[in-house]
Amino acid sequence: MANSNKMNEIRRSDMLSHVSSFGYLPRWGVLLLDVFLCLLAFWSSVLIGQGMFDYKEVGQDLDIWVQCLCTICIQLICFWIFHTYSGILRYSTFVDTLKSLLATLLTGFIILVTNSVIFYMTGHKPFLTTVTIIYAFIAFVLLFCLRVGVKTIFETVKQSSGNPHVLIYGTKSAGIAIAKMLRSAGNTPYRPVGFISDPGQRQHFDLVGMHVFPLDDKLIAYMHARNIRNVIISPIKMRELNPAKDLQIFIDNNIHILTTPYFTEFDKDANPDNLRIGRIDSIQIEDLLERPTININTENVRKVINKKVVLVTGAAGSIGSELVRQVQKYRPKAIVLFEQAESPLHDLRLDLEQQYPNTRFIPVIGDVRNRERVEEVFLDYRPDIVYHAAAYKHVPLMENNPNEAIRANVLGTKNMADMAVKYGVERFVMISTDKAVNPTNIMGASKRIAEIYVQSLFRHLQKENENCTKFITTRFGNVLGSNGSVIPYFKKQIAQGGPVTVTDPNIIRYFMTIPEACCLVMEASTLGNGGEIFVFDMGHPIKILDLAKNMIRLAGFIPGEEIPIVFTGLRPGEKLYEELLNQKETTIPTTNEKIMVAKVREFEFEKVDVEINQLIDLAGRNKPFMTVQKMKDIVPEFISKNSVYEQLDK
Repeated sequence: MANSNKMNEIRRSDMLSHVSSFGYLPRWGVLLLDVFLCLLAFWSSVLIGQGMFDYKEVGQDLDIWVQCLCTICIQLICFWIFHTYSGILRYSTFVDTLKSLLATLLTGFIILVTNSVIFYMTGHKPFLTTVTIIYAFIAFVLLFCLRVGVKTIFETVKQSSGNPHVLIYGTKSAGIAIAKMLRSAGNTPYRPVGFISDPGQRQHFDLVGMHVFPLDDKLIAYMHARNIRNVIISPIKMRELNPAKDLQIFIDNNIHILTTPYFTEFDKDANPDNLRIGRIDSIQIEDLLERPTININTENVRKVINKKVVLVTGAAGSIGSELVRQVQKYRPKAIVLFEQAESPLHDLRLDLEQQYPNTRFIPVIGDVRNRERVEEVFLDYRPDIVYHAAAYKHVPLMENNPNEAIRANVLGTKNMADMAVKYGVERFVMISTDKAVNPTNIMGASKRIAEIYVQSLFRHLQKENENCTKFITTRFGNVLGSNGSVIPYFKKQIAQGGPVTVTDPNIIRYFMTIPEACCLVMEASTLGNGGEIFVFDMGHPIKILDLAKNMIRLAGFIPGEEIPIVFTGLRPGEKLYEELLNQKETTIPTTNEKIMVAKVREFEFEKVDVEINQLIDLAGRNKPFMTVQKMKDIVPEFISKNSVYEQLDK
C-alpha cells in the first residue's frame, strides 16, 4: 500500500505530470508528425553529407540504420524533456518554436558529446559528425515549418469564413492580442479585418497583416460600405478613453461596440478553443456615462472601522449590500446585517460567507419601524457605527402610500437614531437622496424630514456633550443598476423588443455607480464631525432620452425604428430635474474634492421632535391628506407636482 501511494505521488508530481496526459490523442498525433519529420531530416542529412564527406575514409562502429534509430531515440527523449508535443499546432507560439529549437540542439549536442567521448577512448566515431550537424539544422527547420504552416493554413481558413467583420480599437499590445486570439480561436463569431488608431498616432500602415485606419468620418463610411458593424475595445483601452466622448461616433452610426474580459480572467491552462472568446459582449451603458473618478482616503476609513462593530440597515438592498462589501475590507470586528426581507438576506449571507470567510457577518431579521426590535438589536450587538440605508425609495409608490413612506423613512430613521444615542454609537450615517432638495414628492419630503430630525438631534445633544453620537447625512442622486432603477428597466424593455418608455423628452437625472456612491459614503463618514449633510459631485446630468437611445444602439438596434420610444408623461411626484442643493443653501469644500458640505437651515430639536411625532401619529391613523399637509408644514419648500396633493399647495 505504501509503495502504491508513493508511486501515485510521483505520478502526480510536476516531474511526470505531462505523462498522465500523454494519452491525449492530438499530442500523439503531434509527436508522430515530429518523429516522421526527424526521420526525413536524418536521411536528408545523410544524402546531403554524401556530397560533402567521404564516409569510407573514416571507420564507423554503427551501421547507418542503427545511427538513425539511436538519433530518433535521443530526439524522443529531448522531445519529452521540452514537452514539444504538448501544444496544439494551430496555436503555436514563439515558445513552441523555442522548445523545438532546444530539443534539436540538445539532440545534436548529446550525439556530438557521445562521439567525442567514444573517439577519445577508442579512436572510433559511432556517429557521423557532419550528418549530426546537418540533421539538427534540417530537423528544426521542418519542425518550425510544420507549426507555422498549420497555423497559417488554419488562420487563412478562418479568415475566409463568413463570420461578421470587426475592427479592433487600439494598436497596442492588448488590441494586438485580441486580434491574434480572434484569428486563431476556433469558436469566435467575429473576423478581425483591421485596427483603429487613436488621433495623433501613426496611421495608414499594416499591423500583423491587417490595415490600421484613422478614426474619422471616412472610416465610418468605409465601415458601412464594407458592412463592418462591430468594433472591439479591450478593457485596458477602455481605461484610456473617455467613453462618453470617444465612443459616441460609433453609437451615433449604429456600430456595435464590444469588449472583452481582462486577460487575467481567462483560464491560463485552458485549451485556446475553450478560452470563451464568445464572452466578447456588448459594452454596457454604464461605461458610457461620464462620471467623476472617485479617490478616497482609505487610511482614514480604516481607522474609523477597523475592529469596530458595524450595523447596516437595509443590508440586502442595492446600497446596503455594497456598503457591507466595502466595510469588510477594513476588517471590522463584526458586521450586523439588519434587514426585513428574509430571502434576500439569506442569499446575501451565503454569498458573503463564501466570499469573505474571515469576516464575521451577523444576519438579523427585523424592521426599522419596530422600535422594540431595533432596541433589541442595539442591546444585543452594541454597534459602534451605523449605516442607515433602509428606506422606501420609489417615487410613484410612495406618492400613493404616504403613510408608509412616513413609517419607513421617518419613523424608521427616528427609531434608529434614538437607539444610537441611547446605546452610545460613535457614528450614525444616514443615506439620503437628491430628491430631498426642494421636494416635489412624498418620498423626497420624507427623506428631508429624516435629515432634519438627525441633524437637529445632533445639535441638541452637542450642547450637553461634545462626545455624543455624530450624526452624518450623505445625499446623492440615482445609482446605476440599483433595484428598480431606469437602466435595468430599459434593458428589460429592449430585450422584449420595446417599446422603451420615457416619461418626458426633457427629463434629466444625475447618475453614479453603486460602488462609487458607497465609496463616498464611507469617506464622508470619516470626514464628518456631526450634523453635516454631505453632497457628492455627481458629474454631469444625463438626459434620459439620450440614455434610452444609446442603450438601444448598444443592443444593436436603431432607436425609433427597430425599437420604438414612447413618452408616457411625468409620473406622480416626478420632476424634470433633480437638485443637489436648495437654492438658499451653499456648500463648503472638504479634503475630498468630490464631497462637499451643504450649509442648510437649522431647526430647533424641541419643535422638530413634537412635529415629527405628530406626523408619525397621523400616518399611524391612516390620514393621508392630513399626513401630507403636516409634511408641508415641516418642509415649506415641499410643493407637490403632478399629484393629487397639489390642492394642498393652493
